[in-house]
Parts: sequence; C-alpha cells; structure tokens
Amino acid sequence: MAVLSLIGKLTERFEAAAGTDPELRPATKPQFGHFQSNAALRLAKDQGRPPREVAAELVARIDVADLCEPLEIAGPGFINIRVRADVLAGVANDVLHDPAAGIDVAEDPGRIVIDYSSPNVAKLMHVGHLRTTIIGDCFHRVLDATGNTVIAQNHIGDWGRQFGMLIEQVLEEDLDLTGLDLAGLEELYLRANAHLTADEAFADRSRARVVALQAGDTETNALWQQLIDISKVGFNATYDRLGVLLTDDDLAGESMYNDMLAPICEDLESRGIAVVDDGALVVFVEGFDAPAILRNRHGGYGYDVTDVAAISYRVNTLHADRLVYVTDARQHQHFLLVFEVARMAGYLPKSVTAEHVGYGMVLGTDGKPFSTRKGGAAHLDDLLDRAEEHVSRPIAVAAVKYADLSNQLQKDYVFDAERMTQTSGDTGPYLQYAHARVTRILAKAEAEGIAWETITVLNETPEHNLALLLSRFGEVVSGVAEDLQPHKLCTYLFELATALSVFYEVCPVLTAEGDVRTSRLGLCSAVRRVLSRGLGLLGIEAPDHM
Repeated sequence: MAVLSLIGKLTERFEAAAGTDPELRPATKPQFGHFQSNAALRLAKDQGRPPREVAAELVARIDVADLCEPLEIAGPGFINIRVRADVLAGVANDVLHDPAAGIDVAEDPGRIVIDYSSPNVAKLMHVGHLRTTIIGDCFHRVLDATGNTVIAQNHIGDWGRQFGMLIEQVLEEDLDLTGLDLAGLEELYLRANAHLTADEAFADRSRARVVALQAGDTETNALWQQLIDISKVGFNATYDRLGVLLTDDDLAGESMYNDMLAPICEDLESRGIAVVDDGALVVFVEGFDAPAILRNRHGGYGYDVTDVAAISYRVNTLHADRLVYVTDARQHQHFLLVFEVARMAGYLPKSVTAEHVGYGMVLGTDGKPFSTRKGGAAHLDDLLDRAEEHVSRPIAVAAVKYADLSNQLQKDYVFDAERMTQTSGDTGPYLQYAHARVTRILAKAEAEGIAWETITVLNETPEHNLALLLSRFGEVVSGVAEDLQPHKLCTYLFELATALSVFYEVCPVLTAEGDVRTSRLGLCSAVRRVLSRGLGLLGIEAPDHM
C-alpha cells in the first residue's frame, strides 16, 4: 500500500472524526480552499439537526492542523479545506528527491505470472495481438515498480494439427526454410491450408505428420523447430518496434505442456472430477452451460486441458501467488471455467488468485472491427505503419499505446491514427510534449547556472494544484497494481500535464526571482520526474526534445 496522498490522509482523518466518508471534492473556486466536504449536510439529514451545527461539531473534532489551515464552514454547512502551503511544498520536495517519484513497494509483494501476447508460430501478429501485448506490458511494468516479482509468460501457439500440414507442405515443395522470414511462413501457411482443403491425400499425410511430430521424429521435429526459430525473429522485431519487455526467455508455448496433458486427464478421471461423456473426457462445472473438454472423442487435447496444465505449472513450478491472463474479452467464460476446473483439481489453491483481464476490440474509423481491405484481420505492423505516416516512430508508438491504455480495457476503441498522433488533447504525444517542454525549461536554467534543490515558496493556486497532483501519484500507481485498470494512470498523467500547462500561463519560471524562481524550477523538476516515471509505466518514451 502506498503512502497516502494528501486527500487520502484528509479522508482518513475526517472518517475517524465523523464516522462517514467525507466525499472530498475539489473546491469549485480558489477562495473556497482546495477541497470541500458535504458530510455535515448528510449527517444532519440523518440526525434531523441543522447542518451548520453539525458542521461546527465536526470542525471542532477533526484533527488536521498539521496539514491544513483552520477549517471553514460555508453556505448551508459545507466544510472548506485548504492545505497549508508548507505542507504542499513538502510533498513536492518528497517527489523531487525521490528517484521512485513517490511509488512505494507493496507491503506484501507477490510472485505474479502475467500471460500475454501469445502469437501463433508461422503467422504474423495481427490487430488482436496489439492490445494483449500493450496491456500486458503495462501490467508488467506497474507490478514490477510496486515491488512484485513479475514473471511474463508468452503462451505462443507452437503445437497442434496445423504443424502437420505446414511441415508436409515444406517437404512437398522441397522448401529451404532458411530463406524465409515470418511473412514468408504466413504465405506457406496459406498454401498449406488451401492444399489441405483441396487434397484428401495431403490431409491424410498431414495427420500422419502430426503423429510423427508427437512421437519425436527427428526430421519432423527439426523442421518444427525451424518454424519456431524463424517466427521468434519476426515476433522480436515487432516487440522491439513496440518497445515492450518480452524476450525469448518469456516464451512458454503450448508444446511446453504437452507431456502434462495425459497425466492430468488420468488424475482427474481417477478422482471422479472428469468423466467420459459421448466419448470425450470432460469436467462439468456448476454454473457453466458447457463442460470443460480435456480430451475429445478422437483422443486429441484442446485448449481447456492445456490451460489447466499451465496453471499447475505456474503455481507449482513458478510458485506464483497471482495469475493474470490478458486476452480478448470474448474468452472470459473460457478462463473462468478453466480456473474452476483447476480449483476442483487442487492445482489452483485458494491462496492463489487468478484473474482474466479481458479487452475490447480495435475498431476502424467506420466503427467496425479493424480489418484489411479484403476483410481479414489487419497485421499489427500495418497499424503501426499507419501511425508512422503522421509522426516519427517513438511518437507513433506513444500514440498507439496511450490510445489503447487510456480507454477502459473492456470497451472497444477506435484506431484513428490522425487523431491519436496529435500533440494536443488527451493523447500520448501530448504527454510527451509536456515532458519535453518542462525539460527544455530546466535545461535552460542549468545552462544559465541556476540551481534548485528545495521548494520553499508555493503561493499561487496553479502551484498548489501541481503539488496536490504530485501527492497522488504513488496512490494511483498502487491502485493500478491492484485493480489492473491502466486508464486511471493515463487520466492522472493527462490531469498533471494539463495542470502544468495552466501553471506556465500564470507562473513565470525563468523570469521569476529568488526563492520563487528556485521553487518553481524545483516544482517543474518534480513534475518532470513523475511524467517520466508515469510514461515509463505505460511503456512510453519520455523524450527531452520534440
């Protein structure tokens, strides 16, 4: 839990005295202070007493003298709160001198496995992989920053029937895979799939090839590994372009769990958790319309049992105490079902939490799911190309990431490259511009030999607003680590950048004098630290120049 922000401390003190949430709100006008509470009005209604009388009692009981100027009663019984200027300066100083910018380590840090990205071997990443990769990377950064041990698991599709047709097509064409890249593999996949549909003999050979792969046939496995190795190069090129943390060390594909599937089926069947139904081995779970299918009637294993095996591995081998899955919202029921099966089996103890974080679709400007002109899923790199038509790569990536993360995850969002790359409004480039602008001011001060170490004077309302915002950063980050809603961090950073812009209009920095100038420079430096740290948690570069 992060150290409470000023509003958090005030809320705590008010609740202790009043026995109710003060519901602090920003004051409507500067003359009313920084916050207002209507707690007295609510209590007075319940007690059948005059609101100002109740307010007077509360003001007498609430102990905030170390934080605030004397509380005032206004109108019918509102309580006005003004934080002391020296307290605001202290908050800003704490951030100024803290490399973590106010982010605190969780009281009980955990081992957290995050399952995200998960592209398929021999296929280019498409629009569906954009959100899981960006969102998962943000979770990785936030949870790591709050002191947790984060283990990324990139559950790539590297096993299954499709490899029979892929390998058989390679042999049919006598194809040298060393000359192909990931785009070439996708073309191979399309040829193999068309061949499979048109030629029953080829389909039979492909099925036999799957058996050979599962049996460990040397030639088959060597080609399978080549397909994976070429795909990894393509995946990593996209990850580098996006600036995400995933590496080959995080790969944990479907094939990794292959040897666990038969023993899990045997275990669950022997204990009566799984039963044979119409030739398939299934687990019926109360509250779900359909059972989890561990093994189909043809003897094949599917996603359900593979995901149960992954849970077992992540809990028992990786020793995770929190599992986070970042996939399309349409898979929510699948994961809830898998979690329940794992709990019934004892693979997922109550001490371990499991969460599916679903996200909505990426839409085109026409409001329809983003696709190619032919109607297929657009490639992820094509979306990035569209953004880069307007701005340079670091700004384009910032635009794409912020557009994704600033929306509530479960909602669809529109991919409008022209709008999201603007340096004004609620966009990633706007935040980057705010960071670059404040960096220029500080660089100019340094060049003129002006030093700033301590913030001592904060007299103007925009200065107060910045300090109040600075006090909230750690709490916001801790909240995102808990509820996995990154749009709250985006909203906070946009509010901070907007408040900084208002500050510039009212409070000259370099042309001020004495302690006022050094204090404003210190405040600017503290804001820069939080902007940089916050953008970093979103996976966005904080540039010094734009």
